[in-house]
Formats: sequence, structure tokens, C-alpha cells
Amino acid sequence: MSSNRACFSMRVFCHRRSLPLPMFRLEVFELGKDYRFYERPWHRLWEAVVRRPRHRLFTALDDISFSVISGSSLGIIGDNGAGKSTLLKLLVGTLTPSRGQVRTFGRITALLELGAGFHPDFTGRQNIFLNAALLGLTPADVRRLEPVIIDFAELHDFIDRPIKSYSSGMVVRLAFSIAVSVDPDILVIDEALAVGDVAFQRKCIERMLHFQAQGKTLIFCSHSMYHIQELCHHVLWLHRGKTRMYGDVQDVLAAYEEHCNARSRSADLLPEEDAVEGAGLELSRDCRILSLWLESAEGHPLSEIRSLDDVVVAMDVSVLKDVFNPQFGFAFVDPEETIVAGAATHHDNVTVGHCKAGQRLRIRLEIQALPIRPGTYRLTGAVAERGGLLWYESKHLHPIRVIGQKTIGRMALRRKWQVETTSAQR
Repeated sequence: MSSNRACFSMRVFCHRRSLPLPMFRLEVFELGKDYRFYERPWHRLWEAVVRRPRHRLFTALDDISFSVISGSSLGIIGDNGAGKSTLLKLLVGTLTPSRGQVRTFGRITALLELGAGFHPDFTGRQNIFLNAALLGLTPADVRRLEPVIIDFAELHDFIDRPIKSYSSGMVVRLAFSIAVSVDPDILVIDEALAVGDVAFQRKCIERMLHFQAQGKTLIFCSHSMYHIQELCHHVLWLHRGKTRMYGDVQDVLAAYEEHCNARSRSADLLPEEDAVEGAGLELSRDCRILSLWLESAEGHPLSEIRSLDDVVVAMDVSVLKDVFNPQFGFAFVDPEETIVAGAATHHDNVTVGHCKAGQRLRIRLEIQALPIRPGTYRLTGAVAERGGLLWYESKHLHPIRVIGQKTIGRMALRRKWQVETTSAQR
């Protein structure tokens, strides 16, 4: 909260001194949202007539303040029920706050829960005109954008059918196409993209990156910490309707990851790592991992390594179709499904270039003094699209046993002790 108050104080100082203000796209001041719960339907009428409360007050959000500068991106994270969706609805104006204020500068569009803003009995084409009109576009603008929206959504054969006959993926395609095609200044996205197939997710991510490159503002809510890290500059962590932490993306994600790990250990909650297996996404892959292995610096295969040894992780990859600059990564994962160490080509600015279908690639990562404490791990190799945001192919090698001297903490340190006798104090 201190950073929010400092930001507000800076604006007041600039105003008093007649200095130019920073260009904020979004400002939120002490925002709160309450809901009234009634045990019986007639309690609402009784309360209106008698003027005595018969409700129970539930506070979904309380005292939320932050600002987003033009060209910056904000990630919103938190457990289920933390108030993320409520906050997004308040930002775009579909909910009225109980207290506080939201100020937006420029056109704002949103992709919230599935089907929001669509009339189920209208066709896809009619819903394009309906949503565009609600965003303030003229009929002439809508007619100009209509073919662009339909092309991006890839719904040419279904655009004149009622929305209620669409699959969830088709609804997401149309909603995202409308949201990004009307040239908004602020784009708000909830978890709705998780419904789409891999190929369309890739198109969406590329459009979001292009959106950021134009200096637009992105508000992104997700349970994927990797996407938050790659897309956002700052993060707001909500917990039970309040701001738990707000600041730099790395600092907030580190704290939130520790919170999730502690909760997982107590509740024994493990992610489903094979959730995409067998989901019919085969045709969307550009590459396939043929083999994954671990070897010593001298090239000898390993299934057991020693802490702080130099090692090499490698994989052979088959290119299925022409692709530009695919990304690759490796990670060591502990039994609690926590990534203890890893690396990705796009983090190290490694450019692969254009790859042609039928080629085979060998990716090798040399790791000096692997700082992993003794234990059992899983080695994961993965392939991503060129933006490094959508990882669509992975292969696992386990168990990998790490041996060595006992250590304290999560990392192994290269140690050299020295104990000397000094002169006694007088």
C-alpha cells in the first residue's frame, strides 16, 4: 500500500507545482465492493419498508489502490475467491463499486468470463455489431472491422449461426477478436484464454505482444505465473479481498510462489502435469522432442550426479513444420513439483533462426557447478513457440539422483572454509 500512497502523493505534488503529470491509463483509489446476503427473499422487502437491516454484509474487495502507466502491463494474481474477477469487472464498469473510484483514460475492452457480453440467440455477426456498438463504434467502423474480426476468429462458416450453438472455444475466439480489433488503449484479460486450442492461443499471445509493442496497457489475470512473468511489469496480489502485495513482478511472484508451496504442502495439492496429454493438440505442434538425456562434461551418460559438478542436459528435437525461432528450455523439478533450477533460450537471448520441416536439432545446455542439494529430481525438457510463452511439448527424465555432502537450505554452495587464530583482545 505504501507504493500506492507514494504514487498518489507524487500526483498531488506535480499538480501543486504545475509540473506535467505522468501519463496514467488507469487509476484506482481505495476501491471496495460489498454484497448483501439475505436469508429469505422477503427480507429484502422487509428491509426496504421497515428501514432496518436484515442482511449479512460480505466484503469482496476492500481498500484497493494502484495506478498503471501508459505502456505498462499489470498482472493480477491470487487464490480462488480472492476477488480478482470482481476487480476486473469494476475496472471495466460492469460492476458498480460500493466505495472508491476507478479512472480510465482511453478506450477499454475486456475478455472476462466465457460468453460475457454476448446474446445467445444472436448470430456471431449480430454480436459483433452489438459489442462494437457498446464500445462506442459507429456502424461504418463496425462494417470496416467486421471482416478483420471474422478472419482472426476463423469463424467464416459459423458467423451467421446463433452464439448458443458455438463451442466454448469458438466463443473465446470471437470475444478475443472483437476485443483486440477495436484498437483499445487498455485491454483486460481474464483466464478465458485457457479454453482455446493451442494454435489460437499462439495467435492471441502474438497479438498481445504486438499490443504491448504499440505502447498500449494490458491488465492480465491468470493462474499461470510464467505468463504473468513474461507479459507483465508489475503484479497485484489479492488475498481475501485485500492487497497482499503490490510491486515488481519478480518480487511479488517469489512471495506468491512461497505462499502456494506452503499451502500445497499442507493440503497435498499437486498440479496435473499431464493435463494436455491426449487433448487432441498434436497438429498444433511445430516440433517434437525425440529424446532427453543428462551427461557429464566429458560426454558420459548420467543418471546420478553430484552437487556442484559440471553437467550437460541435452535433447534431440524433430521439426514437424517450418517454424521461425522456436524456444527451448530445461528444468529440474523436485518431488513437490517445484522448479528448483532451470533455463530457457529466450531468457539468454539465444536465437535459433528459421527451421525447416524435416530438420533435426540437438539442444545442449552446459551447466557449471549445478547448485542443487542432494535429493531426487525430474529433468524436464520443453519446446515453446517463438515468444516463449506457450510451451506445447515436453519430455521428462526421472528419477535423477543428486548426491553429495549435506547442506542447509534449497541450494548447494561451493564451499571453502578457513579458520584462523587471531591475537587475543586486550
